[in-house]
Amino acid sequence: MREFGYRHSSFGLDNHGLYNLGGVYWNLPTAELYEQAIHHHEGMISHLGPLVVRTGHHTGRSANDKFIVDEAESHDQIWWGTINKPIPEQNFDILHQRMASYLQMKDVYVQDCYAGADPDYRMPIRIITEHAWHSMFARNMFIMAPPE
Repeated sequence: MREFGYRHSSFGLDNHGLYNLGGVYWNLPTAELYEQAIHHHEGMISHLGPLVVRTGHHTGRSANDKFIVDEAESHDQIWWGTINKPIPEQNFDILHQRMASYLQMKDVYVQDCYAGADPDYRMPIRIITEHAWHSMFARNMFIMAPPE
């Protein structure tokens, strides 16, 4: 595995069950992600410079496709219903293994971010994507974590 980019946590991708990856691009800034997206033909530059990509027919998250792993520790803290549907741990494990297998020998882009602006309530999150433009989108959606 080749690693590129900037700061990254000592909590590596192997802790997420990801092995045998191609290149790993850690926390690239927007300008470098923009260049990567163009270099890999993920999109094109439009008039005055914005990156334009084709998303295909899947243009958003379906509210009916939201599943949460049902585990004893958090079961009573979830508002279960038509929006938050449970998925058994073993089903999650199968999906995770399929995803990890798919990513083998592929380059991935990693962004370490926060969800939520208030330091008392924000959560650290890690976004791992196959495409540079997805990683650039994550940089717009979330707050970048400081280098430390």
